[in-house]
Order: sequence, then C-alpha cells, then structure tokens
Amino acid sequence: MPQLCCKTFSYTYTRQIKQQISSTMANPLNVYRGPDSVRSYFHPESSPPLPLVEIPDCLNPYRRDGVRIYAKMMSMHPANNVKSMPALNLLENSVEKGKTQTVIEYSSGSTVISMSLIARVFHNLRDVRAYLSNKTPPAKLRLMQFFGLDITLFGGPSQPEPDDERGGIRAAERQAKEDDSKINPNQYDNDDTPKVKVIPTAADAETWNQNWKAHIRWTGPQILGQLPEINVLCAGMGTSGTMTGLGTYFKNAKPTVYRVGVCTAPGDRVPGPRSHALLAPVQFPWKSSVDHIEEVGSHDSFSLSLSLCREGLVCGPSSGFNLKGLYQFIARRKADGSLAELAGEDGEIHCVFLCCDLPYQYIDEYFDKLGAEYFPTIHNEHLTKVDLYRYDDRWEKEPADALDLFFTQDDALASALVPITSKVKPQPQTSIIDLRQPLDFHDFHLPGSVNVPFVHEDTPSPFSEPYILESLWKRLEETFKAPSKELRDLLRGRRILLLCYDGDSARVATSVLRAKGHEADSIRGGFKALRRLREKSDSGFRARNETGVKVIAVHPPSHIAVAAQVV
Repeated sequence: MPQLCCKTFSYTYTRQIKQQISSTMANPLNVYRGPDSVRSYFHPESSPPLPLVEIPDCLNPYRRDGVRIYAKMMSMHPANNVKSMPALNLLENSVEKGKTQTVIEYSSGSTVISMSLIARVFHNLRDVRAYLSNKTPPAKLRLMQFFGLDITLFGGPSQPEPDDERGGIRAAERQAKEDDSKINPNQYDNDDTPKVKVIPTAADAETWNQNWKAHIRWTGPQILGQLPEINVLCAGMGTSGTMTGLGTYFKNAKPTVYRVGVCTAPGDRVPGPRSHALLAPVQFPWKSSVDHIEEVGSHDSFSLSLSLCREGLVCGPSSGFNLKGLYQFIARRKADGSLAELAGEDGEIHCVFLCCDLPYQYIDEYFDKLGAEYFPTIHNEHLTKVDLYRYDDRWEKEPADALDLFFTQDDALASALVPITSKVKPQPQTSIIDLRQPLDFHDFHLPGSVNVPFVHEDTPSPFSEPYILESLWKRLEETFKAPSKELRDLLRGRRILLLCYDGDSARVATSVLRAKGHEADSIRGGFKALRRLREKSDSGFRARNETGVKVIAVHPPSHIAVAAQVV
C-alpha cells in the first residue's frame, strides 16, 4: 500500500483508489447471477461501494462555517450493518474447509448476525452460536432467532472485558479450544497469527487477520475513492475495530485526515459502542488510530438518529451517536478558533461519519429513551384494545345472495291465502339474528328471526365514529363470550345471519362470532339494502310507461322472487 508523507497528499494516489474501486465494479448494474450470485452480492469486491451521502442542510448546523458532512451508509450492505465486512474477514481467516462445523461468537447483535449470514453464504455452515448478555433487549434476541442463531445468555456486565474469565467472551474461546470442529473468530482478538493453515498469498495474509483490518481492506479505500477531499473522519468505538482500521488506513493513505473516535458517556449505554474506561482492556491499537475522543450520551444518540431517519437516512442509534460526536468536535474547534485549520484546498471541511445499522431492532428503546413528545400522537388509540378480530369480505353477503342462502320458498303455501311472509321460511340449521331495536323488529322482521337488540337507527356507523365502535364491540364481546342459554341454542351448530339497519354493526358482530368459532354472515347494507332490493323486484314485476300503459315484465330470477316475498 503506498505511503504518503504527513504534509502532502498525492492525487495520483486518489486516482489509484478510484481505479481500484472501478475495477471492482465489474457489475455496474448491480445484478448477480449464477451459482455464486449471493456470494458476489455480499462481497465488497464484486459490488458497488456502499453509498456516501451528504446530509441535508437542516441537519448540519455548521454548513455556513464551510463544513460539509457525509454519511457512509454501512447499513446498506446486504447484512445491513457495519460488522458485515469484519465478519467476512474474520471467517475467511478462521474457517477450515472440511473441518469447521460450528461458529461461536460473543456479540451483542450485529457481528454474529453478519457471521450467521456469511457462514452460510460463503462456507455452507449453518451452526452459528451467539453468546451474549442476559440484558439484551427481547427484540434483538428475536432478531437473532429470526436469523437462525443458537443463543446462550450470560450474566454479569452487558459489555464484559475481553480478558474476564467469568464472561461470555472467554467462554466462547474455551469452547473453540476444546473442540477442533468449533471456531471462535473472536472480534476482540488482536492476534496477528492467521488461524487457517493455508493462505493463498502473502498479500492476503497481510490483510486477512483481524476484525479491524477489514476496514483497511475495504471501507477505507471506498471512502477515499468516493471523497478524496475528506478532512475529518468520525466513528464510534465498541470493539474499536472500525476506528482502528479506518484510523490506521488514513494515517497511511491521507495523514491530514483528522480522526475522531466516539465513546459512550460514563454510566450511559448506547447499543454497540463502549465507554472510554471499557476500552482500556481492548488490545487493538486504537490509541494510535485516533487524534481525539468525544463522549456522547444515549439521549442525543437516539434523538439525532431519529432525525436522520426522518430526513431519509435510515439508521440506528449508533449512527446518531457518531454524528453527535462529530458535532461536538466541530463545536470545540469553532469555539477555540481552530476550525478553519481542518479545511482542505477548496476551503471547505469535508467530514465523514459512519451509519452503522438500521433502527428497527431498537424501536422500543427509542420510545423508552426519548419519550412520547418525540413521536406523533396516534389518533383513536383506544381502538388498539377493541375490534381485535379479523374481517373477511366473504362474510358480508349481498342481499340477494344472503336471502338465497338463508331462506327457501314453501311450495305448499305458494297459492294459499296467507300473508306473503308466511310463504318463505329459513333454511334448516340456520339462525337469523336481528340487532335492531324491538319496536323496529316488531314493525317488520324477516321470517324466523330473533331480536337481540344492540343498535339504534339514528346511531352512526361504528366505522365512522370510533367511540361507537368501541362501545359496540365491548358489548358484543361480553355478550357472546359468555352467552345465555337462549343465545347458545341460537348459535350452536348453526349458520348465522346477522342483520341491522345499515349492515355495519352486523359486520362487527360477524367478526366477533367468527372469532369464537361460529359460521356467521351479515348483509352488506342491512335493511336499507333489503328495501332497495324490494323496490327493484317491484319495478321488475310491474312498471308503467310515460302514457300510463301497464307493462308486464318477464318472470324475475328466483332470488328476486324470494326477496319480494321476504321483504
């Protein structure tokens, strides 16, 4: 790798970096085919560089000071996190073909999830085991299970020291030493000795060994090729691999780049990074890889990453953590009058920070850390506790279809001098439940129906008034959860038709009954729709033209005939 003196920067080197990136972009359309398609998709050398995006001015309080800030979107890797490249590097160094069967890694999430994906894609290994703290949030544990990880939890500190014999980091190491079929890539290890027995070339051996050298191999060249005018680099420090790798790379490639590391404020916690005190036992050469360290708290990290997300740069809390550290550093330099010293030949200060992962696994923590004032109000939130069951359009029948399904014409009474409603009857093993008020029911109802009053004619639809839906659903749920003997007799083993004034309340009742195992349906539009069907049937039987001449229509379909008699 070319070396540069501390005072000058060779643009010849920049061109070399651009050529290196261009040569790896053999696939400019980003299409991956063939038996190694997913491998090519995952590998940095066969896919375009991860995006570098300048943040909008509304998120850059120092834009008028000549500061331009860019987000390196490490979250856009197929594994969606900054640990994907170290995981690839570590497994290339550790896996022995034909011998390795199990991968064990102590990780709070991103590293071991990346390992699980890369182990399958590149090495056909499916047994990947995660050792981690019992204080890991449930959402992250489920995410690991989602990706097929075998999880073992450990008590004690959530971020144990790498050399603590009581912690999970050492436990993973011991497992690998006791069984040759198991490996522990160990993102905390600074051992330069290759763990595989065969290394193709000396050049490979130089870059394959460690967590942090992945960023010398891939991330650093990508950033420099995308932004040769870079002046400031900022990254968080957990294992310190990212900052160690990038800091080492830029120390050689462009020594004028000011390197800012970010640690968590004492006593606080942000997913991923560590406090300065917890970095002490980490053996990576991180001290020589940074020029300055900032400390950032969790509230600022979560709130700033929320702002990034809402402006289109979707990222997790450690990304806001990095950006806040950069803000603090710029503010210090501005306050002491030395900010301009960081500027490049164009007079501007080009800063890069890393966006490390996505926010979705931390959603509960965002709400816990920031509070309700950071989030829009949910209107009608009370509905989250009612109307809990599914709906299906197939359960809401058109009037004519419902009448055909639930009623039949009594042929024996077809010519008898009896009321027309006596000429039709419900089908066997059916129940017709009318939810209207008693007066309306007694004024007219379908043959064989039973009145179970729930709604009034002048009550708005439950789907237009949330509090009406809440009240109706609670009453329906209470009634049908423990029905009376009379109701049980109506429901048990029967197909049920529910009716109301406009069909909407009956639709809610259908949802409740279906959830309790009953075969229930409703009529779309309720009695209003039935009246329209009756009017249609009347006009089909007898109509008058403009001159008053009586016109006799053809015989209507059977469902229209039934409708005329029922309604």
